[in-house]
Amino acid sequence: MKSTVFRLIVLAALTGIAAALSFGYLGRLHPALDSFSHFRVHLAVLLLILVPVLLLVRLRIEALFAVLLGGLTLGTTLWEGAGATPAHASSAVAGPVYKVLHLNVYYRNERQDAVLSLIGEVRPDVVMLNEVSARWHEKARLLEGMYPYTLICPKPDDLGGTAILSRRPFVTGFHPQCGARGDVAHLRYDFGGQAVDMIAVHLGWPWPFHQQKQMPRVLPLMREVGPTAILAGDLNSAPWSYSARSLADAAGARILRGLGSTYLHRIAPDWLRRTIGLPIDHVMVKGAVVPVKLQTIEGGNSDHLPVLFEFTLLPEEKPAEVRQAAVGE
Repeated sequence: MKSTVFRLIVLAALTGIAAALSFGYLGRLHPALDSFSHFRVHLAVLLLILVPVLLLVRLRIEALFAVLLGGLTLGTTLWEGAGATPAHASSAVAGPVYKVLHLNVYYRNERQDAVLSLIGEVRPDVVMLNEVSARWHEKARLLEGMYPYTLICPKPDDLGGTAILSRRPFVTGFHPQCGARGDVAHLRYDFGGQAVDMIAVHLGWPWPFHQQKQMPRVLPLMREVGPTAILAGDLNSAPWSYSARSLADAAGARILRGLGSTYLHRIAPDWLRRTIGLPIDHVMVKGAVVPVKLQTIEGGNSDHLPVLFEFTLLPEEKPAEVRQAAVGE
């Protein structure tokens, strides 16, 4: 009797995990289904962990099913990511390498000095910040001497906001834009004579929370992105989710893969965050931007890992077909 009950529990676990994993591929139909996609890797690993238990209770066909579904899910997800991982800049491209630092600073961060120290240590050309509530505005002003070309976009409810700080000057004629109630900051900077759009984006938690209400406000703004651009932000979405893909498609950009996990509750150590956390902070590029290096780094005292992106630019005179080949698209 006990063995029968245990077999039923194991079967129920298998069915539940498999169903949740399958729902995640149907995000186009409804945001509720897309919410399952963010845990795709975690669910696939759970299926594989369940295999020995299935064999133990002699559910061999079910064990084979778990191996196939879990293995295929992990394989296709990793394969898809490998194709979008930023390559090193082409040796034929000669030019300066620039740095962009993205960080969700965490609006309740009690160690604001840790964020300032991180920026001082990395000394990026551009800093993109999320969850910039009013208490962060004064700290941002302390950096004006180092980053004079700045835009802060507050939210009406002050539960976050976006900001972009830069050493690079503004492009003449472009008006800085705050959009989607502070969830999007959009600037255009001059990088040695080439115009590059910088867009900081912050999406809230997915369904049943308010991300689904943000998307109709954010997507039209993505369609205004210039021909060469870098978008960075905490999207609260995995790179393979329908919401993240929709944002990238609207901007005509591609999501760079290879960062791994970037978020877990702030009480967790960084090594655990990197191991079982969620991959929800992203960098997207388009046009003449050539990725050189993309990585998470330490510091900031946030519940998110800082993201450091290094890139160079293809000369504008290069023909389109050469530019496309160099960025690996």
